[in-house]
Amino acid sequence: MFRTSRSLKLSLLLGGALSLSACGDDKTSPPSTTDSLDQALVVNFADAVVVPTYNKLATRITELDAAVAALKADPSAAKLKAAQDAWVAARLPWEQSESFLFGPVTSYQFDPALDSWPVNRTDLDAVLANNNALTPAYVDNLDEAQKGFHTVEYLLFGENRTRKETDFNARQFEYLLAITANMKGISSQLASAWTTGKDGNAPYRNTLATAGDKTNTAYPTVESAAQEMLTGIVGILDEVANGKIADPYDAKDPNLVESQFALNSLSDFSNNIRSVQNVYLGHLPDETTTGTTLTSVVQEKDAALDARVRQEITDAIAALGQVPEPFPVSIKDPAAAPRIEAAQAAIRKLHDTFEKDVKKIVLP
Repeated sequence: MFRTSRSLKLSLLLGGALSLSACGDDKTSPPSTTDSLDQALVVNFADAVVVPTYNKLATRITELDAAVAALKADPSAAKLKAAQDAWVAARLPWEQSESFLFGPVTSYQFDPALDSWPVNRTDLDAVLANNNALTPAYVDNLDEAQKGFHTVEYLLFGENRTRKETDFNARQFEYLLAITANMKGISSQLASAWTTGKDGNAPYRNTLATAGDKTNTAYPTVESAAQEMLTGIVGILDEVANGKIADPYDAKDPNLVESQFALNSLSDFSNNIRSVQNVYLGHLPDETTTGTTLTSVVQEKDAALDARVRQEITDAIAALGQVPEPFPVSIKDPAAAPRIEAAQAAIRKLHDTFEKDVKKIVLP
């Protein structure tokens, strides 16, 4: 989720994150002997977590675009359900990327282009009402709040998942397809920026994976890359507990709930925690790795702490699973309050463990 306040927060948290202009040199040299962390840590992170997540995102947004085209061609209940399911499926890898919002996703402003919140419904309705051709150039120039995941969500699901296949008109289909095509292009560029490079810059995978090499000005030490990883983890845990949950819950305002049209909010939050889990374990769900990971680094130095981190991740996901659906309703239900607050407490506990304990182990 991209919001103005979030942008400021991330700019502060990621003060050490460097622009792409600093990573155009992909030459390698022997790793710095001053690093206590093995370069294999960031190699595994890039190859087993970041790149496959972004590749999955690009694939699933392509599938979303195809499902919307099929819905336009045959506006049936089955095709609407398929398009909605494709939106949910594409949402998963995006939310599981939110603990590593650095590099190309930030430098090229792909995050706000894909995931700005809240939807500006007035301006969105103005696009639907005007006669402008929804060309790629026109869509590129729209405000971020008029495109991306949540504009598609609003058009596909309506309020509280009430959209029916008979509700669409030609202009809505035109807008939907224009936005999903735009998202398809952005997600492809994001994946490519990591694997093949963009605008003359080296693949960001190479920049991260060569942390500690003498010519790497972006990450002169492996510790600087590990700091990036841990900053992303701490940042998303803070955002979920104290932003995504707290903002609507404290105000008892459903309009502040992200993914409110699809009623996908709690799934989003859980996938944010799984993003932390993926980075810590060094692999995606249902995958394994033999590489160096944060968990292996912590376990070697403090096995009890490693076990605690793993358990706290599991506990946070489980606590979110106890919050009653749908979240926009549960935030106003006094009976749900203890479970919402228990989920926040579990996430905050995990946040503090990373901030106070894991950082000391990984970055002594």
